[in-house]
Amino acid sequence: MRVLGTAGHVDHGKSSLVRALTGIDPDRLKEEKARGMTIDLGFAWIDLPAHDHDGAPTSVGIVDVPGHIDFIKNMLAGVGGIDAAILVIAADEGVMPQTREHLAILDLLAVPAAVVALTKIDLIDDTEWLDLVMLDVAEALAGTHLANAPIVPVSAITGVGLDALKRTLAAMLADLPPRRNRGRPRLPIDRAFTLSGFGTIVTGTLLDGEFAVGDVVEILPAHLPTRIRSLQTHHRQVEVGLPGSRLAINLTGIGADAVHRGDIVARPGAFQPTLLFDAHFRLLADAPRPLKHNLTVDLFVGAAELTAVARVLGAETIAPGEEGWLQLRLARPTVVAAGDRFILRQPSPSMTLGGGVVLNPAPQRRWRRFDAQVLARLATLARGQPEEVLLHTLDRLQLTTLRQLLARADLDAATAAAAFDELRRQHALIEIGTGDEALLVSLPTWRRIIEGVSARVAEFHRQFPLRRGAPRSEVRTWLQTLLPGVDLSVRIFNRVLEELEHRHHLRADDAGVRLPDFTPTPTAAQQARIDRLLAAFAAAPYTPPNQQDTLHILDDDAELLEFLIEQKALVRLGGDILLRTVDFDAMLAGIMAHLHANNAVTLAEVRDRFQTSRKYAQAVLEEMDARRITRRVGDVRTLRQPS
Repeated sequence: MRVLGTAGHVDHGKSSLVRALTGIDPDRLKEEKARGMTIDLGFAWIDLPAHDHDGAPTSVGIVDVPGHIDFIKNMLAGVGGIDAAILVIAADEGVMPQTREHLAILDLLAVPAAVVALTKIDLIDDTEWLDLVMLDVAEALAGTHLANAPIVPVSAITGVGLDALKRTLAAMLADLPPRRNRGRPRLPIDRAFTLSGFGTIVTGTLLDGEFAVGDVVEILPAHLPTRIRSLQTHHRQVEVGLPGSRLAINLTGIGADAVHRGDIVARPGAFQPTLLFDAHFRLLADAPRPLKHNLTVDLFVGAAELTAVARVLGAETIAPGEEGWLQLRLARPTVVAAGDRFILRQPSPSMTLGGGVVLNPAPQRRWRRFDAQVLARLATLARGQPEEVLLHTLDRLQLTTLRQLLARADLDAATAAAAFDELRRQHALIEIGTGDEALLVSLPTWRRIIEGVSARVAEFHRQFPLRRGAPRSEVRTWLQTLLPGVDLSVRIFNRVLEELEHRHHLRADDAGVRLPDFTPTPTAAQQARIDRLLAAFAAAPYTPPNQQDTLHILDDDAELLEFLIEQKALVRLGGDILLRTVDFDAMLAGIMAHLHANNAVTLAEVRDRFQTSRKYAQAVLEEMDARRITRRVGDVRTLRQPS
């Protein structure tokens, strides 16, 4: 699931282009329609053609952001979760001030890719002018990580270039890596409202995990508990929201007035609000002056906007075009995660100063500005988050112990141990067991195990609806295919299976492994055959049909016979002898009564007492011997424990 964001100067045709591409008007406010200008975020979606010509079209969300300088803050709330940008530049005006500011913001936020839509080409008759504008655009992109972005001339009025733009967007998105799924979903809220008959709806771009209908969640930073009643993506109801998707969440038990733009929807306990975080920062080269220590700034992170004080670490100031370390002290709590990108703006006069990346979302305290250990720690974090390194290593190992994980993570012992403690605090991994021999699994791998094994067990139930469960040996083989390269011994398999059972994903016993709600159930036709068979057994309880005759009555359905034995409707004795369990129990009780009265019983006495054949009497007595109820002494049986 992908999300595009528009960017560009006011009146360069962003909303008109979105309308032409999607057929959806992203301007939802009356004031926007009256002024012909996007004030707040608008949303639309489009089915892009398959890049490889063989696949299905890809549904992509579009966030349409305002371009006017007065609404740049609303623009910043919309671009935090996008996969790529459509930088809109009007061919009749070329690169303008907000074009450059939006481009700087895309660069600071490290938006992975972009396409330049050169709009309003229907207004240009001079091809030389168009060539000059394209050269100007290429020059503006140079030096940013969006350099060499494709430029596609289009007209929202005539439709020229729209198909080429769609193909270019599809190719660009196909080249991007998949959205990260760390099993820790969070949705920065960019819009909250009430819908009659439904209650509170919040929207945003889902990050780092999946939400499902029925999930218990909380609204941060206020820790407001709620539950997901329903989910929508692009006006379609879904049961599960995927990472990177534009999502509308219907929440229960909470009013829209309690939720604000910039709040976070997350699982309870997964994140903690903070008033302080450490960061790496880059000041724009065209900033009017150096960034001074303790400067008050406007911070934009996720969909949130809040006031902060920028504490410069390791230097007196950060010069224009230079990079450095910051500790940002926030005016109110918010939620950030390591690796999140942010923008800092000067409040007055309003302008973008620069941006950076969160290194430590919850430092222990305000650092001394020139503490060498702190600066070394920040340098280490900037090269790669230890938690991310540890999770990446765990994903690679799939199933391992803490000792093996720390040895393979290429981190010093103290950093690795601290990172593991943080991941444990965040519930970012699964621990099977306790102590040094606990098995560790990343959340994506654990989800793959749950989904893969459950699907195979469900398929087994479909193929063999009368069996109680899949054999444990088969389930172990299935699990091994899900964890290639893992030495899945019987002991380790049993521990994983016990954990799956403990978490109510499966049920397991000696008979096999089954889904928690599975009950073997015959079809109507099978039940009719069962009824016919049991009637035949009831008609001759102590000389019933043998196994061959039983299968004949069951239309040679051996699976149905095994079901009746497993369900204890029948009991199988030696040879091909079958009895109804109720009849076997009656014979057992009669023989026991005889033994208590006479201390011994012969085969002939059993045969005569129950008017059965020698064959059946012998099978029952041998079963009693096997169960260690009786022992054979010559031609008689006696109780092993007469009392």
